Amino acid sequence: MLASKVLGVRKNFIGIVVSTAMQKTVKIRVPKRKMHPIVGKEILQHKNYLVHDELEQCKLGDLVRIEHCKKLSKKKSFAVAELIRPAKIYIDPETGKELR
Repeated sequence: MLASKVLGVRKNFIGIVVSTAMQKTVKIRVPKRKMHPIVGKEILQHKNYLVHDELEQCKLGDLVRIEHCKKLSKKKSFAVAELIRPAKIYIDPETGKELR
């Protein structure tokens, strides 16, 4: 049996808020470093998660920890566990524009 089921440990990720356009939902970008199997270089990949934010406390660029919870909708199965660091200035990684 998996250790996570025995110990009751939940999946935790740390990521950056990239969208707050929905009510009580934020989009979090979680980066992941991976070694290329042939070249041997480190590749930076990311995955976006839709996360439940009950208090609507997250702003663009905030660094947050998300925790797995019961499925809340078709695409939402994580909730904001804590706000690690609020953002002073947010720079969109895709367009490079500065947002406040």
